[in-house]
Amino acid sequence: MATPHELPAPGPGAPTAPIALAGEPSAVTGRLGVTAIEVPDAVLARLRSVCPVTTEAGDRAEASRDWWPLAMTWALDNQVANLAAAVARPTTPAQVGQILAICNESSIPVTAAAGRSGVVGSSVPLHGGVVLDLCGLTGIRSVDDASLTVDVLAGTFGDHFESELRARHAVTCGHWPQSVALSTVGGWLACRGAGQLSTRYGKIEDMVVGLDVTLADGTEIQTGGNARQAVGPDLNQLFVGSEGTLGIITGARLRVHPVPVHERRAAYAFSSFVEGLDACRRILRRGATPAVLRLYDDIESSRSFGTTGVHVLLVLDEGERAVVDPTMRIVDDECRSGENLGRSLVGRWLKHRNDVSQLEKLIGGGLVVDTMEITGPWSKLPAIYSEATSAIRNVAGTLAASAHLSHSYLDGACLYFTFAGKVDPDQRDTYYRAAWDAGTKSVLAWGGSLSHHHGVGLNRSRYMRDALGGGLDVLGSVKDALDPNGILNPGKLGLASPFDADATSGAGSR
Repeated sequence: MATPHELPAPGPGAPTAPIALAGEPSAVTGRLGVTAIEVPDAVLARLRSVCPVTTEAGDRAEASRDWWPLAMTWALDNQVANLAAAVARPTTPAQVGQILAICNESSIPVTAAAGRSGVVGSSVPLHGGVVLDLCGLTGIRSVDDASLTVDVLAGTFGDHFESELRARHAVTCGHWPQSVALSTVGGWLACRGAGQLSTRYGKIEDMVVGLDVTLADGTEIQTGGNARQAVGPDLNQLFVGSEGTLGIITGARLRVHPVPVHERRAAYAFSSFVEGLDACRRILRRGATPAVLRLYDDIESSRSFGTTGVHVLLVLDEGERAVVDPTMRIVDDECRSGENLGRSLVGRWLKHRNDVSQLEKLIGGGLVVDTMEITGPWSKLPAIYSEATSAIRNVAGTLAASAHLSHSYLDGACLYFTFAGKVDPDQRDTYYRAAWDAGTKSVLAWGGSLSHHHGVGLNRSRYMRDALGGGLDVLGSVKDALDPNGILNPGKLGLASPFDADATSGAGSR
């Protein structure tokens, strides 16, 4: 069955380095001044009896970093946040359990990683120890076409996953983030990710039916499993978004959909960002959920589409004609105040939507750049947009601050801010932290969330108390119950850690 728009060919199905380290792997050092926990030889021997384990310098250096833009600037100095002592590479969930049991007995920190495409330092081994590389847990185990569910291992890279679903089973998960070729199913779940078609298909937490999770002591459990159930709290959602701090996700049952057979595209230009926001709100209010609803402010519209002084809205929907055509009639009706720009801009976006090459070029050129995605209620989004972009622009060294709307819901939407600054090399960390503080404090003050789909990791940990209040203590109690020795991804989500005694508050960390 043909797909409405052509998908790019699958990538390597392996981690992609964000930027080259400046020196020899043996000379890589930790930036944040935190003591890295070593793995004793006796423990290494036990780990190696379970699965391949490497202590080679290059492997440890690469496994100790992700696509966090601040850490990409550290790579220019041949540094990572901190270095793992060893990298374990299991190929089965049972091996994951054995590795965790050994590390738990020895109080060795374990940081789960796979594609390492995260941009907030979630998979950085802050306290050294073992990086648990889950890329060996790969492949679709089964597809239930009648129930429209797929059972998949967590280390499966997103583009390979989607390609096989479409080619062999004529279904789609509908989860297509910009990082689809860099990220894995387990990473999507661990960080509560979103794809570019989320207005139609939902975020990853809307797709999950059940999980395979390995706890800190090696115990393997299954959560969920039914379309809906009333058997206590939803344990799926306890682990989705927990970033490997409560348990390691090794497999998942996800909802899928028949491959779309029809597609419509449109683009509109609005005189203000607020006018475009209101059009998006009205579209959702009327029950229309086009797969793509992306509104760019005038700065990003000019950068991406060559327009001047207008705010561009891209719309794409896919599925059955009987659903898509009425949806697009509602879209066109609610966008009457804007100028209809036709279909071509959507095609331009589709062609470049997964290009991440510019980040390395900008950082290599001496800029400090990053993105900050949040959500807010429709009633607060105009103020959040105005106040956050203004706050970031007021940080000394900022060259530009802009935003686009990328995911919409009945009650609110995601704003995705982008900023760039130019400062002296020794001021990069200071500038980065100041820009994040300015933007985040503005968003939280106006009723927005801390994150929509990138998660918390190391970069956002210092804001967790402001974002959750007493809820952070509840999360900490859950952590203590499931991981009493604190070995799982310590230093993340703002949670206390037994390894934190000598930790410094490095740039971008707590």
